[in-house]
Amino acid sequence: MSRPSFLEGVAVALAASLSGAAVHTALSAIAGGGMLRLTLAALALGYVLYLLARAPARVGRVTALVAWCLAAAGLWLTAPPLALYLVLHVGLLWLIRTLFFHASLLAALADLALGLLALAAGVWALAHTGSLLLALWCFFLAQAAFVAIPPRLVVPDQRRVSAPDEGFERAHRAAEAALRNHRAVH
Repeated sequence: MSRPSFLEGVAVALAASLSGAAVHTALSAIAGGGMLRLTLAALALGYVLYLLARAPARVGRVTALVAWCLAAAGLWLTAPPLALYLVLHVGLLWLIRTLFFHASLLAALADLALGLLALAAGVWALAHTGSLLLALWCFFLAQAAFVAIPPRLVVPDQRRVSAPDEGFERAHRAAEAALRNHRAVH
């Protein structure tokens, strides 16, 4: 399966912000205050399900989902301060994306920076507008940019200068080895 696109991420951000604000408003009206953590956990679960559905790897998705659910339940039961609760949920989302969409440490670190930037954007929007809808929109819109991070970020090794035809030479050696092996078998 191909990686998600940025426009797909924008659509997810729109759906998450609208549904999150609506669910929070409805839950707060029905059960009173204190429903923010439940709303955030539900949104995070929805985002994890989306990520796992779009993950190119088929192996480990159920295990990752169960591990995420156990970690989220642990957060729910321990009830850390809201700021820590948010940071830990962002960390869990980052871990899922790192496991399924990134293949290098630099890509994972870039995604971590993006997650923290998204959290800061959401907190900033909430502080300046008081709107959960805009806070969620800013958070998930920034999260949509994770598709711009290449799966493998590598720092070029300046000591190694490769010849333009190095790939050809490697392929040529592999082909010769295959022919030698074929002749040895027959």
